[in-house]
Amino acid sequence: MLGKQNEGISFFQKYLSVWAALCMVVGVLLGHWLPGVGTFLNRFEYYRVSIPMAILIWIMIYPMMMKVDFKSVQNVGKNPKGLYVTWITNWLIKPFTMYGIAVLFFFVIFKSLIAPELATQYLAGAVLLGAAPCTAMVFVWSTLTKGNPAYTVVQVATNDLIILFAFVPIVKFLLGVSNVSVPYSTLILSVVLFVMVPLTAGILTRVLVVRSRGAEYFEKKFVHKFDGVTTIGLLLTLMMVFMFQSEVILHNPLHILLIAVPLILQTYLIFLIAYFACRILKLPYDISAPAGMIGASNFFELSVAVAVALFGTTSPAALATTVGVLTEVPVMLTLVKIANKTRGWFPAK
Repeated sequence: MLGKQNEGISFFQKYLSVWAALCMVVGVLLGHWLPGVGTFLNRFEYYRVSIPMAILIWIMIYPMMMKVDFKSVQNVGKNPKGLYVTWITNWLIKPFTMYGIAVLFFFVIFKSLIAPELATQYLAGAVLLGAAPCTAMVFVWSTLTKGNPAYTVVQVATNDLIILFAFVPIVKFLLGVSNVSVPYSTLILSVVLFVMVPLTAGILTRVLVVRSRGAEYFEKKFVHKFDGVTTIGLLLTLMMVFMFQSEVILHNPLHILLIAVPLILQTYLIFLIAYFACRILKLPYDISAPAGMIGASNFFELSVAVAVALFGTTSPAALATTVGVLTEVPVMLTLVKIANKTRGWFPAK
């Protein structure tokens, strides 16, 4: 399933941070010079959920959901150790280390640089990132590390199922500890809109196309028709969020860097935890590398969408989740290099 993805990685995925930075600049300029555009788009909301943002999120997530073969979940019991590492890292460690690191930096180390109200919002954005492990871009990272494609599918499929039930209570708990009140209804609606709907659509599309044209046609032709759609949706989402955030950014440009520091440290920490756990368990490299990547990477599409739904398009929390997109790609590419250079630490199979 992942064999042909390398063709599309070299341009958009490899330089995604460059395109993301350009879209952010364009978004800030649009928000500053044409504020009426943001005002117009803000009119289209339903229960605090931005309809234009929802459409862009669907464009990002739907093509990735089609690539997940949930029949692979049947094979979970064949080699469960790698899955145990993924599940424990993603759901019992990652959200809480992200919370701890964010509190340390936003409220202690950067206390003199960030006002308490902003720090609380940035913490909320970090919590949303930490509670949403990657379900899409991990296919790219797995390919770049020559991970086992079949096992990566199982890791992603089970992660997608867990996120339906674990995301809301974890976010509710950590934001509650942070004295940030969020309604269950908005959290649940966000998971339904931004996970369940595209996930269901992806499954139905896969089943229908495979049934009518065959699995080979789906894997080799149909799914690749959407290769560029996810990136376009991501870039347009970034442009929109930064358009709404333009005045905050122009008045606090240093804050982009301040937000990035704990997010980058968290990414390296989670990768090392999962990667070394796999080494201790003597798992093969082609399982260990994706296990580390799926924990380190974030489901930033969901994080951005939920931040916008909970706090608004102009909120500092939405800005924090968007900074996660900017930092993720270059950091993940360094982790790919680390994994490839340490391949010899693990048994081949």
